[in-house]
This record gives sequence, C-alpha cells and structure tokens, in this order.
Amino acid sequence: MSFNRRAQFFEEYLMPRTSNGIGDFLTMGLLPELKGVYRPDLLEHVGRKPEEPEIQGVLLSHAHADHANYISFLHEDIPIYGGETCHRIIQAVEEQSQRSLENEVLSFKKRPLYRCDYRNPPIERTFNTFRTGDKITIDSLEIEPIHVDHSVPGSYGFIIHTSEGAIIYTGDLRLHGTNSHLTEDFMTHAQASQPIALISEGTRIDAVPTGESEDRIYLESKNHIEKNTKMSFVDFNFKDVDRFTTFYRIAEDLGKQLVISFKHACFLEQYHKDTKIQAPDTRDDRIQLLKPKRLTGTYIDDDYTDQYIRKRLNYPNILTAEDITKKPREYMVVLNFWYFNQLVDLHPKGGVYIHSLSEPFNEEMELSYDRMMHWLKFFNLDFVQSHCSGHICGPDLHSLLTMINPQQIFPIHTEKPELFTELPMQITPVEEGKVYKL
Repeated sequence: MSFNRRAQFFEEYLMPRTSNGIGDFLTMGLLPELKGVYRPDLLEHVGRKPEEPEIQGVLLSHAHADHANYISFLHEDIPIYGGETCHRIIQAVEEQSQRSLENEVLSFKKRPLYRCDYRNPPIERTFNTFRTGDKITIDSLEIEPIHVDHSVPGSYGFIIHTSEGAIIYTGDLRLHGTNSHLTEDFMTHAQASQPIALISEGTRIDAVPTGESEDRIYLESKNHIEKNTKMSFVDFNFKDVDRFTTFYRIAEDLGKQLVISFKHACFLEQYHKDTKIQAPDTRDDRIQLLKPKRLTGTYIDDDYTDQYIRKRLNYPNILTAEDITKKPREYMVVLNFWYFNQLVDLHPKGGVYIHSLSEPFNEEMELSYDRMMHWLKFFNLDFVQSHCSGHICGPDLHSLLTMINPQQIFPIHTEKPELFTELPMQITPVEEGKVYKL
C-alpha cells in the first residue's frame, strides 16, 4: 500500500468507492494488473471473469499497514505466512477497526455486500504463523524466516532457498534499535546463505546516524516530564511495544499513572498474551483506561456501541477526563492527534506534549502537523519532539549489504534507489510492471 500514491488522488473525504469494489484501485494504479491474484468477487463486481490463483503463498514481513493491508484484495485460496506476533497485531487492529475494503486482512465479506448479507460470517483466510527457526515449504522452495528489529514486534526478513541459490528479502529493519541483535542475527544467516540476489528496503538510505535510540527517548522524555509541574501528554504508535515500554518505565520511575485508550488496550492485551514479549496487562496497577465521551456525553454504558469498548467496561482501572483534572500531575496521558478534542475535557492549563512519532514528510501530514501546533498553543502545552526511526540509516544499510555481499541487489521501499549505486556491487533498479528472472 503506497501512502504517497494514494494521497495523490484520495484524502479523508474523497475515498476509493466501496461501491465500485476493486475498480477504483486498479484504474488509479493503486493496485497493479496482476493475473491470478485477486478475489473472484471483486473481479466479478467490475465485470471481469474470476481467475484461478497463480501464486502459492504470500510472505508477510510485519504488521504495518503499508505491508499488510492490501492482503484484503487477494484471492482467498492464496495462503498468508506471517509471524505469530504479527498475527496478534493484525487481530488487535481488526478488533478496534470498522471493516472496510482496505483492511480485510484476516477475513473478508464478499462484494457487493447487500443488507441481507450483513449478518453473514466473513470468509476466513488461511494465515500460517511461524517463529524464527521454523522452515516454510512452498512447492519446491524452502523459506527461512529470521527476526529483525523494527518499530513493530514480530518483524522478519526471509531467506528463500532455491535451486539456483538463496534470495534474501530484508523486510523493514534497523541497527540502532533496542533489539539490534535480531537484525545482526539475520545478517549472519543471510551472509552464510551466499545469496544470488537481495531485495532491500531503503527508506532512509539518505539519512546519516544521529545517535537516535530508545534510551535517548527515555532520558529526554523523562527529563521533560519530571520538570513539568502540570499535565503530561505523550503520543506514539501503540504497535511499537519498545516505545510503550519506554513510557511505561517513565511512568513507573516518576510515580505516575499511564493513561491509555481502549484502542490501545486491544494491542496491549495481545502483547501481554505473547510469551516472547514482556508487556504488562491492561489492568496493571500503573495503567488507567480513559473513557471517552460518546452520544449523551454522560459516560453511561448505553453510550458505547463499539464492542471493543463494551467488553472492557467492567475493568476496575477506568477513569474519565474529569477524574484526571482533579490531580493532573499524577497522570501521563497517551493522546493521539486524532483525539485532540479530548483536550477540551482535560483542559490542561499548560504542561508538556512529547511527540514520539516521525516528523511530517508529505503535504497532508504537514497540514495535520500545523493543526496540532494550534491545539498545543491554545492549551499552552510545550512541544517536545523525541523519536527513534524504525528504519535503518544509510551507513548502517551500506554495512549490512556489504557484509551479506549478494551477487546483485534489488532496491525497493525507497524513494531514492539511485543512492544504492554507491555500493561496490551490482545494483538492479526496479521498474514497475517488469518481471525479473534469476
């Protein structure tokens, strides 16, 4: 899913039409014309004949939307292979999201969707999970998934063993994160496979090292929150369990309660169930759930129609904005920009706002960023930018690729593929719509 390409044509109030199924996506080039890939119901919806699948499986590296969401369009007979934690994250997303044509990853409803079919159960996809050390066999190929460090847990690179030699896919990764040893482990295995080709991400190939790290976020953020005598706010991607752990530690060290949303609870409970991730339960003594205003604005249970909220209304650690305003210094509130209207209820009289997300990199994000600044200025909140990217920087990527030493490199997931030519190895620029044979 290309966010940039989608944003060239669509925005919040101009969306691809569900009523036209896959038609808007194919016409506007958001999906490629590939044979034997798409759901029969979506093809028939736009007057095309259904096609038998011509591929035997899809390897999903991690659960970020740009990698996972367009599984929604795939033929139901094509199995998906993803990490166990990746599967948990997608379950959390599904629990707190309204079903749409672009987020039917684990299951889907046939289109056109008539009112009489609303209550029919969705069609479940085949989703096979794995951990590092497992081997996947698809036809004559053996695929070896190996963990990498990224800004979401359950991220993998792949070594694809073929009769001609190994092909490597890096997935999205980094070497400056808390779990850099995972990426180093991947590098060692990839090097040993003596690959004939490597498909590499290059999101930040133009970036230089800045000393960014999770430890630096902890120190910077703790310092600002500790000095703050009023209400504290933080914002980060809740799929990023490393970032959650950082702010949970700060809350623990400063004797504050970490206030999260019911949407965040969906992710945290999945992480808590995962034996490989040491995350607290949603009902932890250090965590509170912020009950939002809905419908009548009186917080009565009948106001909440979303199932992910209703099933948690009996939790003992639920509080309202009014509860927080009584003792504002005792709380660290996780508040995403899209819920800034809750500041009206929280009514902070100054304080600090830690923005632990990437800075805007397109026009649409810049507009939202400006709007965010207006909110912060209105409530006299000090803005602090403290972030650690999920993507590897240029020099680290050069070191990784040099160590693995593939016969040739195919750069993808990058807006600056020409920078790969600085590497002392064969680089094959990728052209859209072209098939490459090894």
